[in-house]
Amino acid sequence: MSETTAKELREQLMMKPRKGAGDISADDRSAAYAFCEDYKRFLDFCRTEREAVTYVRTLAQEHGFTPYDPSKQYSPGDRVFIVNREKAIGLAVIGKRGTDDGVRLSIAHIDSPRIDLKPNPLYEDNHLALFKTHYYGGIKKYQWTAIPLSLHGRVVRLDGTAVDIRIGDDEADECFLITDLLPHLDREQATKTMSKAFTGEDLNILVGSLPYDDSDEKDLVALNVMKLLSDRYGISESDFLSAELNFCPAGKTRDIGFDRSMLGGYGHDDRSCAYPSVKAILDTTLPEYTCITYLTDKEETGSDGNTGMQSDFLRYFIYDLAKNDGNEGYHVLSKSKCLSADVNAAFDPTFSSAYEPKNASFLNEGVVISKYTGHGGKYDTSDASAEFMGEIRSMLEKNNVKWQIGELGKVDIGGGGTIAKYVANMNVDVVDLGVPVLCMHAPFEVISKTDIYMAYKAFYGLFN
Repeated sequence: MSETTAKELREQLMMKPRKGAGDISADDRSAAYAFCEDYKRFLDFCRTEREAVTYVRTLAQEHGFTPYDPSKQYSPGDRVFIVNREKAIGLAVIGKRGTDDGVRLSIAHIDSPRIDLKPNPLYEDNHLALFKTHYYGGIKKYQWTAIPLSLHGRVVRLDGTAVDIRIGDDEADECFLITDLLPHLDREQATKTMSKAFTGEDLNILVGSLPYDDSDEKDLVALNVMKLLSDRYGISESDFLSAELNFCPAGKTRDIGFDRSMLGGYGHDDRSCAYPSVKAILDTTLPEYTCITYLTDKEETGSDGNTGMQSDFLRYFIYDLAKNDGNEGYHVLSKSKCLSADVNAAFDPTFSSAYEPKNASFLNEGVVISKYTGHGGKYDTSDASAEFMGEIRSMLEKNNVKWQIGELGKVDIGGGGTIAKYVANMNVDVVDLGVPVLCMHAPFEVISKTDIYMAYKAFYGLFN
């Protein structure tokens, strides 16, 4: 009997080398490219969490989902949705086992880093009208200067009526920007560190330059801006006090590369996980377990608030579903399984020193599993168990999902968090699984078309 050769032993025992898109089938590649055409439309419309909820609710209703009624008795195959304050939404398909053996959860967030208005934003300086802002989430401030911005949000007037605003994404619209200093005059600025070259108070939005008239009244340019807003939306300056107005990068999602293998756009973090989670449950008809896709808010600022993952809204919904089956909610949670659908940082060869390549994620290597996130010695994280990691590995292999393992950079360089720890605190088995992203948190992020399709296959595999 001959001894096993090193080549044979390597095939049996060692990890296979990365091949990028080289081992993706033609069928999967074709399906991925078609999938991404719908995703582009989703990403271009859903600049904010409110817009994402509107879009997903419409999709859900088109696929037979109805508003959840806790007083109604539901049966296997029934499809329901819940909405929390127009900023979070859940879709559920009742399974054949109901909630007896827990539920299957895919949870993503639909907020992204952006520039928010301060409560009193409007001012004039040297005959230019500007808005004061407060940035939302972790951004590199310099990336948001001298690029076209669009305005999105809602204003609630004093009489309680609301008006939604969306300006700047259409090329026929006006747009806005944060100014920057020309290189001829930036010698002092250039000597500062990046964190000091641009401060939060420098992120002022240019919104007008024409005066209302030629009278001696003060701040006539700001007055003219307010007059235009009043004519168009029926609002006054005091209505900014009850408004949620956000500036996002203007422009549409674009194919990247000569081969069109990648997508560039605003908000891949985390809508590149939200959309495949939604599509997976829309395509689920009669699962064994009750399945839930939940899209939450406020992840970029810590998941606090009544629409964030630390809210009890989702927990109470699961309790209601459990009650429908005569179960205790906490028993259902303890048997439940969750994929925390969130992105990870793809390896960037230009900045390779920030990554540890053996444990980094790469474009075109498929969906990435992050066993833990956190920072500085796994602080502030959920760390998935070996048993649950084994379950997810098995599920991915059975469903022919291309996948990889990834951490968020080198151990002591930085780190980050997701909603996984808040799900784990409910005694639910959970692990992060999502799409690798280049230029994360920049106004224009990049993902692979095949990676987002693999995310869809993973979430569908969880449900089915």
